[in-house]
Amino acid sequence: MNTRPPSPGLLRRLGGTSLGTRFAVTFALVAAVVIALVGSLAYNAAAVLIRTDAQQEFDSTVSGLADDLRASAMAPGGGGQLNLLHSETFTFQLLASNGSRALPVNERNQVEPLPVTESDRRLAKEGTAGLVQVREDVANGERYRIATLSMGEGRGAVQIAQRLSPMERLLDTLAVQMAVVGGVVLVGAGFAGWLVARRITGRLVRLTEAAEYVSSTGRIDLVAPDGASGGRDEVGRLGNAFNAMLARLANSKEDQRRLVQNASHELRTPLTSLRTNVSVMKRFDRLPPDAQQRLIDDLQGETRELTDLVDELVQLATETREDEEPQEVELRELAERVAARTGRRTGREITVDADDTVVFGRPHALERALSNPVENAAKFDAEGTQPIEIAVRSGRVEVRDRGPGVDPAELEHVFDRFYRATSARSLPGSGLGLSMVHDIAASHGGRVFARNREGGGAVIGFELPAVRPS
Repeated sequence: MNTRPPSPGLLRRLGGTSLGTRFAVTFALVAAVVIALVGSLAYNAAAVLIRTDAQQEFDSTVSGLADDLRASAMAPGGGGQLNLLHSETFTFQLLASNGSRALPVNERNQVEPLPVTESDRRLAKEGTAGLVQVREDVANGERYRIATLSMGEGRGAVQIAQRLSPMERLLDTLAVQMAVVGGVVLVGAGFAGWLVARRITGRLVRLTEAAEYVSSTGRIDLVAPDGASGGRDEVGRLGNAFNAMLARLANSKEDQRRLVQNASHELRTPLTSLRTNVSVMKRFDRLPPDAQQRLIDDLQGETRELTDLVDELVQLATETREDEEPQEVELRELAERVAARTGRRTGREITVDADDTVVFGRPHALERALSNPVENAAKFDAEGTQPIEIAVRSGRVEVRDRGPGVDPAELEHVFDRFYRATSARSLPGSGLGLSMVHDIAASHGGRVFARNREGGGAVIGFELPAVRPS
């Protein structure tokens, strides 16, 4: 039986086939190697046992007959008792001292004479009984193990032969049977490998087809088939991960589509206003001074609003943040800085009531998170006379105004991207400011909140984990 491993050329050729075929062939190759090794060991063990048993039977027969010959000289005609030794495996003949042979009588089969050598004839003339000479020889188309025993006093010798050919034919039959069984096991192993491969790779094939479909069509709303997901094995985990990836890609594509649609809508208003004002600029020299100043103010306001909107859109689309290292930030200083800058821009009074809370984060991002609700408060309460309040307590930042407030049904949406409250539809803005507050607070491990204020107005703010409490 050949136990050589498969050639590298075969393995290279298998590399271009399907995974299921490779599974089946691999199972068959492994089974072939195991069958060859186990079959060789089993055949060799059986052959050794059979041959050893035959050798022991032959040695025992020869030893017993030699003892009998030594104990007493065989009388003439005593060869009749030796017929008992004749069987399908054993045969014998008597060899006279002159070299003639006497064959036993067998009614069923003709007994073939055994070959006689010169050493056998010499042993037949020996005077000592029980001398033994053993050899293997071929005669009559069969192999024999032959023992020649002297009868003593020159009366001849007895030749006992064990037929070896039946034993070898038995071993050959055993080898054929083992080869047939091994072939059946090999086919069964290949079929089992095919079944296992079909069960395992079938889900992979369906998952691959889904991936190829997504790659060729660009559609990412496809969910992997149930057979490739839901399991706890590696293929099931891969299917679940593939579904999750497709879901996230679909959500990302939808967010991108909504971002483009909303951005085009939000950009249309300032661009239309700019286009109108630019057309009016053609008659700028014919306008009165106060109209000229209003036109210039409108152009500056529209360009500033457009610039802010583009900056916010770029940050949202690319999900980029200012490249700054997080550090400890004192919220009192941050609030005072925002209040001073917004007060200069809007002319409104902004008060700060803050403790000494310190948080860990990016200073410029936190400053933007605070300035957006403050600027909103100034925009929505443009005609207000009461100050805008900034309160900081233990990491909780609140911006309070006395403006129109927020419709209670819209409070949970004020931090959504591009969301504009009903009362703010006529005011400039993109609906992105508070959504950025939400993103910045979430990136710092905090949360946002919004509510209406008793007595009128709104409270917008966020809460961050404090590094050092007040």
